[in-house]
Amino acid sequence: MKFSQAVKMAFSALGGNKMRSFLTMLGIIIGVIAVTLLISVVQGATGEITGQIESLGSNLLQVTMTGADPSYLTLSDLNRLKDDPSIYGVTGTVTRTVNVTAGIEDGDYKVEGVTNSYQKITGQNIASGRFICDVDVEAHTFNAVIGSDVADELFGTKNCIGNTLEIQGYDFAVVGLLEPSDTMLANKDSTIIIPLTTAQRLFADKEFDAIYISAASPDTVDAAEDATDDFLTRELGSDDDYVIIKQNAIIDVMNDVMGVMTILLSGIAAISLLVGGIGIMNIMLVSVTERTREIGIRKAIGAQRSDILLQFLIEAVVLSVSGGVIGIGFSYLGLQVIGTAMDIPMSMTAGTIALALGFSAFVGVVFGIYPANKAAALKPIDALRYE
Repeated sequence: MKFSQAVKMAFSALGGNKMRSFLTMLGIIIGVIAVTLLISVVQGATGEITGQIESLGSNLLQVTMTGADPSYLTLSDLNRLKDDPSIYGVTGTVTRTVNVTAGIEDGDYKVEGVTNSYQKITGQNIASGRFICDVDVEAHTFNAVIGSDVADELFGTKNCIGNTLEIQGYDFAVVGLLEPSDTMLANKDSTIIIPLTTAQRLFADKEFDAIYISAASPDTVDAAEDATDDFLTRELGSDDDYVIIKQNAIIDVMNDVMGVMTILLSGIAAISLLVGGIGIMNIMLVSVTERTREIGIRKAIGAQRSDILLQFLIEAVVLSVSGGVIGIGFSYLGLQVIGTAMDIPMSMTAGTIALALGFSAFVGVVFGIYPANKAAALKPIDALRYE
């Protein structure tokens, strides 16, 4: 019997009882939806987070001070790092969360003391006005650059250049407004930026909370990290007093974590496919029982064991693959809804579709072999006598 003829007969047999066939496919449909949705959502979230990290700059290194004792590092000390050819720029920051007042409005905001190099290293963009400049740092001016949320909440408008806000009892003039951030990471919408030297005096603390270093190029990130490590070890006397974080290292760790999550979630979702496979086996066994006389007649007129085996196996695979195709269609619609709700681009990759269809076909073959083999093993005389 030709393969194409076997396929036609399989579709004809399944079409004879459409409701039963659909209910049998339902387990496969649910399993495929679970697998494809979970994998696609994890991939979409991974891509979004990776993009946000990469937007901070693949050249960026961040040093967090962890020592209990003061480091006594100064800007002059940090500037010596720029003599290394692998390093483009260096800056330190002092950060506190304090209450800020503007007229009758007030709120708690993060106030960050920085230098002009901070803008170049971290890529902060100005919507209007200007950023903190070298003169501000040298003269300890009371100028501030604010995020878009600060402008809306304290002034009710983004046209706030020249307005005044009060920090720790001192009046600061707003000289710049940052562009709204489109990422969750390094979001400065609720941050107020002031000159580093002013922040050190304002908070009576000259210790850097963090140090930002920009490598000369992506190829020199490792060399910049080594140079920074050597410098801080010499200055602080121990490598236990600081932690150096690379953007690439964060991406690698995140990809590893997301990879493990994908495997675990896919394994859990695959259980639904196995349950669907059991449903296919069950309905195929019922079908063999119902069509015993048909099998006997076909064998009596010359059908081979392989013909019967192939027909029932194809029926099982058609059930599972059809369920897989329908499940992928529902998954696509589900991803559009989830993507809109989460504001994250969601799509199914070719690999995900191939995995879902391949696993569906595999389930059909595995759970269809036993019923097909049982049908093929029937003796014509016994099948014809079956009532």
